[in-house]
Amino acid sequence: MNDPIGDMLTRIRNSQMRGKSTVLTPASKMRVRVLDVLEAEGYIRGYEQVTGENGHPAIEISLKYFEGTPVIREMKRVSKPGRRVYMGVKDIPQIRQGLGVSIVSTPKGVMSDAAARAANVGGEVLCTVF
Repeated sequence: MNDPIGDMLTRIRNSQMRGKSTVLTPASKMRVRVLDVLEAEGYIRGYEQVTGENGHPAIEISLKYFEGTPVIREMKRVSKPGRRVYMGVKDIPQIRQGLGVSIVSTPKGVMSDAAARAANVGGEVLCTVF
C-alpha cells in the first residue's frame, strides 16, 4: 500500500456510507496522529488500539453520527504520494469558512489548520474534512 492515510480515509468514508459504528484499520503512528486531530475536532467518537485478525496491530475507530447522518460529510486527501502539497502558514486554506478543518503535518507535529496558524507554522496539508 502506497498511501496509508488515503486508505484510512477511504475506510472511514465507506463505513459511514454503510452506517457502521466502527471500522478497523492497520495501525501506524501517522494514522494515530491524524485520528487525534479528528477526535479533538469532534469528527469521530474515538479510537482504540487493538490486535487485528492476523495478529498485527490495528486501530478500531468509533464513528460519530448525528440524528442518523454521519458527522463527516466530506473527506478529501490533498497531499498524495505522487504530488505533495506544502503550504506556508499564510497559505493554509480555511475549509467552508472555518466550519471544516485541514489536517496539516508540521515540524511541531500533526495539527489542525487553526492550531497551525496559532503556532505560526506551515507544512504538508494531509487532508481536509467537513
